[in-house]
Amino acid sequence: MRPQLFYTPGTCALASLITCFDAGFDPEITYVSFAKGEQKTPEYLATNPKGRVPALKFGNTVVTETPAILGLLAELSPKAQLMPGEPLERAEVQSFNSYLCSTLHVAHAHRVRGYRWVDGIEHEEAMRRKVPEAVSACYRYIEETMPLKPYVFGQQYTLSDPYLFTISQWMESDGVDPGLFPKVRAHTEIMRERPSVSRALDIERDLTEA
Repeated sequence: MRPQLFYTPGTCALASLITCFDAGFDPEITYVSFAKGEQKTPEYLATNPKGRVPALKFGNTVVTETPAILGLLAELSPKAQLMPGEPLERAEVQSFNSYLCSTLHVAHAHRVRGYRWVDGIEHEEAMRRKVPEAVSACYRYIEETMPLKPYVFGQQYTLSDPYLFTISQWMESDGVDPGLFPKVRAHTEIMRERPSVSRALDIERDLTEA
């Protein structure tokens, strides 16, 4: 069954697109324009009431939240070996992806989505000023605790790699110098060499320019 991926360039949906290709799927991509507010339309909210991307649809079932989507793709394509075989190792991947989702991504979102947490321009601006420090702390943790040689968990490519690659694209816009985190930066460059990543970035570029 061909999945349908609801997608917006510049978002964490890139991780799901890369993983679709890693898992051997060629998804039907439905562009959701944030600029036009399409994520808030009744049509899209009927698919994803959260009004966010990504959303991955298989038949009548819609899966949301990046860790869940990536995990599903890995389970549907065991031959792709996107998750380790041992339960404790799989838990480590899930733990890392949860950290990206609940901590690093949220720290980034304080720059662009401050209205979710506070009211008033002055409060949103205070949150934005804090973003470089908060985001840097996340990358420092990753830099100091993860192998990243060459992938997040060492030699085996896992679901954590497209997810970290996607979020790390926002470092400079978050006011973080990539040069301070050479292992993360090297990971980004290695990821760009993968066919699945190159293919996904071409699609992202085409949608951005459309």
